[in-house]
Amino acid sequence: MSEPFIHPSSIIEPGAEIGESCEIGPFCHIGPQVKLGPGSRVRSHVVLWGNTVIGEGAQIFSFASLGNAPQHLKYRGEDTRLVIGRNCLVREYVTMNAGTAQGRFETTIGDNCSFFTGAHVAHDCVVGNNVTLINNVMLAGHCVVGDFATVAGGSGIHQFTRIGHHAYVGGLAAVEGDIIPFGMVLGNRAYLSGLNVIGMKRAGFSRDAIRNMRKAYRMLFSDDLTFKENIDEVQAEFPEEPLVQDVLAFIRSGGDRAMCFPRHAPPAS
Repeated sequence: MSEPFIHPSSIIEPGAEIGESCEIGPFCHIGPQVKLGPGSRVRSHVVLWGNTVIGEGAQIFSFASLGNAPQHLKYRGEDTRLVIGRNCLVREYVTMNAGTAQGRFETTIGDNCSFFTGAHVAHDCVVGNNVTLINNVMLAGHCVVGDFATVAGGSGIHQFTRIGHHAYVGGLAAVEGDIIPFGMVLGNRAYLSGLNVIGMKRAGFSRDAIRNMRKAYRMLFSDDLTFKENIDEVQAEFPEEPLVQDVLAFIRSGGDRAMCFPRHAPPAS
């Protein structure tokens, strides 16, 4: 490890903590409460502000703005936070806001995430590990995104929406409802179009696990019974299958939004 390199044109406010071996390019502004982890590289014209903690190995590109005040009309200057995990990639013009007193007081980003040009993470979101937001994705306040989820370019996610782990959101989707783990949604308004099988294969899930998930998906959204009855049928069929149980736990835990369903879905009750 070595001393950080800071371009002389950048402003580092007193109190900021810059980790070893960091590189800070020209015309950046880093606020007094910022903690930047070791080995991070910040390109030119980046603003890091507020009570913001960024893990080691971050790669932050030009004109990104991280940790500024939440875009919330009830915000009154409370000391809320943005916490970003290790080895995250933040491309040009990405914005991430701190939390609110009305929410969690904190916006949280996991490890090894990628945020491509123009993506936005709003106040009080919880983003898991290995999540990818492609260009111009808009993640509204209080959303929860599970590990290994991918949201394709230009998609908008309604506030309080939950996106399950290993889910995939197709480009330009307008998502108003929760997405089950491993689910794939498309369209405006987004509907559940199947399972993210490609993502499951890339993640190394076995053929048997994927086969069971496919069968469980067909049973879960069959229109022969009500959705509640389908849940009970799937539980009875796959009591020992952990991936199926993840999906059922996600559904049962509920949320502030309705679920995304296929276009032809069973009645809720």
